[in-house]
This record gives sequence, structure tokens and C-alpha cells, in this order.
Amino acid sequence: MIATLLAQAPDWIRPHVDWHALAPELVLVVGINLVLLIDLWLEDTKKWMMASLTGFILLGAFIPVVTLAVIGDDVRSMFFDRYVVDQYALVLKALFLLIGYVIVLMSQNELEEGGYYQGEFYLMLLVSVLGMVMMASSRDLVSVFVALELLSIPAYMMAAWRKRDAKSNEAGVKYYLLGVFASGVLLYGMSYLYGTTGTTKLTEIGARLAEADAGAGLIAMQVIAVVFVIVGFSFKVSAVPFHTWAPDTYEGAPLPVTAFLSVASKAAGFVGLVSMLYLAMYAADGVYEPFIWVLAALTMTVGNVVALRQTNIVRMLAYSSISQGGFILMPLAVLATGDAAESALKAVVIYLLIYAFSNLGAFAVIMAVSRKTQSGEISSFGGLMSYAPGLGLLMTLFLASLAGIPPLGIWIAKLQAFKTLLDAGGGAAYTLAVIAAVNTVIAAAYYMKVLREMWMKPVPDGDVTPINPPQPIWAALGICAAGTIVLGILPGLVLRFADLSDLTNALGG
Repeated sequence: MIATLLAQAPDWIRPHVDWHALAPELVLVVGINLVLLIDLWLEDTKKWMMASLTGFILLGAFIPVVTLAVIGDDVRSMFFDRYVVDQYALVLKALFLLIGYVIVLMSQNELEEGGYYQGEFYLMLLVSVLGMVMMASSRDLVSVFVALELLSIPAYMMAAWRKRDAKSNEAGVKYYLLGVFASGVLLYGMSYLYGTTGTTKLTEIGARLAEADAGAGLIAMQVIAVVFVIVGFSFKVSAVPFHTWAPDTYEGAPLPVTAFLSVASKAAGFVGLVSMLYLAMYAADGVYEPFIWVLAALTMTVGNVVALRQTNIVRMLAYSSISQGGFILMPLAVLATGDAAESALKAVVIYLLIYAFSNLGAFAVIMAVSRKTQSGEISSFGGLMSYAPGLGLLMTLFLASLAGIPPLGIWIAKLQAFKTLLDAGGGAAYTLAVIAAVNTVIAAAYYMKVLREMWMKPVPDGDVTPINPPQPIWAALGICAAGTIVLGILPGLVLRFADLSDLTNALGG
């Protein structure tokens, strides 16, 4: 009877559902329930199986992403065009699933040896990844906010996973309190967007803001809405001055969680911001362009300057992550200038792809080395090349990539970001390009400080016992190294991945 009623319902009540397009999310939902149920029945001595199960779930969700990409580049819309699977969404879903898989590899031994709750951890990880995968396809204010909270709430708990460690508790509390505040600000801005446009669909909001801008101009509530939305997402991407949670949270959280937050959570925040800018707020360029310009300049400068003073490598990478966020924001500061829309989107996606490999790889090396040194100080990396040359070479590779040294990884991402600014032209774009160039040089200084310790300084305690990381860590390092090298040496490959016209076509439409 219910099926008959649904079949007779008008189209505006009966949403179209493409089960193939929804397959990655469905696999994750089924996997989350499997992890929850199986963990209840496993004995403590068999909890290691949860990592393998989680890895298979993530790989299983990756398969429909690949099949959707192979079938073609058709845009698959569902729920009245409020949930869209296109090239842009597929590339980012693949990125989030791959990051999740690498984090599982990095987490397995640390959770087993640390006596942490393994089933619950992997459950939280899968839920957070589900939120990220949803964020890539969300085209409605409600789904964007739900996806953001779905990825954030588990992350608050994961940051405090070492419950007997005061620093971890502090990390979780700071992240939670500031995260809730930022969510409130974001929701307040979204409510203003809905109240002044009468719709929650991003493309319809964009059309109505464009009509208002072409007429009498945006009203005050719409300007406030744009500012509040950007502020809300600025917290997620740890943009200055909304970055205060990041250093303490990164230092206090377990290292795999720190790696996850610095890459996946940041990337998801940028995805949400990009969707809002391109589809909903592009007509308000007079509001968001100068705001993002200031955010980009402050974020890369403050992040780099403070990173120079750090002696703890995790805090250094925390401020490095903040600075890298400034470089990712840079193309968005000229989004509506000239023909920069497509170039800016490409620059952001390329940066997110390559930064993920390089930063995750650096954290994997830190995990391997800290198992021996029991220290997070930069000085503990002294003489690494003399007793662990493999790890030393890999760390050199990842840090050189983060510094933007060709032909490794991030150089092509930074080049694309600079190209966007130069193509946009104008005094503001050129000034931001100069600021970014100076910051690129500053960043090289603290990366080289770590390399100097590894290559030129003696071993601090004289212990030259070789390091034998667990096999999952080696697997994570292999994936990250391959991604960093291949995407740097073959930039055409990553440029093809980022050749995404769907979102810019929507902007033009």
C-alpha cells in the first residue's frame, strides 16, 4: 500500500534516488553498523581485527567511486538537485576515503599498544569520513550543515581519545568548545541566508543574491550572513584568527588523530566553503573577496612566523598546516575577478590532493621515530640518517614537498595558486602573490631546520639502534610517498583530476 501511494505521488514529493551514486555512502553506513555490532562480540584479544574490517569497508566504499568515474562524467542529481555526484564530488570522495584508509594504517599499532578502545575509535573514524563524503555532494544548506556536524562531532571525541592524558583531554575540550561556537556562528549565517532568500538550495540562494546584487544591492542581513558563513568555515580550516584551537589540539591528540584533523578535517572544511562560495554566495564578491584576502594573508604569515619558533615537531607541523591553509585560501580571494573561477577551483583541489599525501607522510614518519625516541622534540630527529636512512629519506621527501621544492608534490599546487592570482591581475592579486612568495621562503626555513637535524646533527642520546616500524606504518608511508612523487613528477595527472567543470558551469548558469 505504501509503495502504491509513493508511486502515485507527484514528482515534487517523490525524490529521485540513484543507488549507484549513493553507493559509497551506503557502504559506509552498513560498515559503521558492522563495526558497532562485531565489536560487541569480539574478545579483547581479537580487537586487532577491527582495523582490518575498517580498512576493507573504506576500500569497499572506494570501489563505487571508481566505477562512477569510469562509467562517465554525467552529473547525477538526487533529492531535487540538492545532492549531486559529479566529477568534483567523486575526486573529493576518493580523497577522503583514501585519507581514512591511511589513518587506519597509522592507527592500528598505536591503538593496540596503547590500550585504547579500538572498536569505538574506528566507529568514530568511519562516521567522520561519512560526513566528509556527504559534504562533497551536498548542495543544500541543511545537508551541508548536517555533513559538517557529522564529521566534526566524532573528531571532538577522537581528539580526547587518550583519556588518561591531561593534554589529550585539554585538546578535546578546546576543540569541542570552539567547534560548537563556530557551528553556532555558521548556523546563524545560514539562517540569515534562508531568511532573506526563502530557500535552502545553494543554487537558488545564489540566483536570488545575484538578483539582489543586480538591483538595489545586498541588504545588511545578507552581508552579515556571508561574513558569518565564512567565519564558521574558517574555524574548520584553522584560518587566522580562528586558529587558536589547532596547535594545542594537534599536540594533545593521538598522532593518527592529529594527522586526520590536519588533512581530512581541513579538506572537508575547504570543500564546504568552496561549495558555498561557488554556488550560493558568488554574487557577494564585494563582501567575501576582501575578507578572504585578509584571511589568506594573515593565515600564511602568522602560521609561518610562529612555526619558526617551535621546538616541538608536532606543533611546528600544526602551524605549518595553518600556513598551508592560507595558500589554499589564496585563489579564493580572487574567485570572481576576471575568468579566475575555474582556475581557482582547480588550484584548491590540486592543493588538497597533494597536501594530503605529503602531510600524512610526515606524520607517519614522526610516529615511527617517536616509537624509539619517546619524544616529539625536533632535536630528537638528530642523526636520523645515520641509523634510519629509509625514514630519513622519506621525511626529506615529505618536507621538501611541503616546502614546494620541485619536482615533489606541492610545487605544482603552489604554481597553480600563483597562476590564479596572476591571471586575475590587479593590485590586490599581485600584492597577495608577493606576500605568498615571501611566506614560501619563510616556510622553507623551518622545514630545513628539521632536515638539518636529520642530516647534520649527531644522535642526541647516542643510541643508533635501527628503527623497525610496524608493517602498517610502512604501508602508509608507501602510499604517501608514491602520491607525493607521482603527482609531483607527473603534474598532468593531478591537473586532469582537477579539471572539473561541473561546479564552474553551475556558477555560470
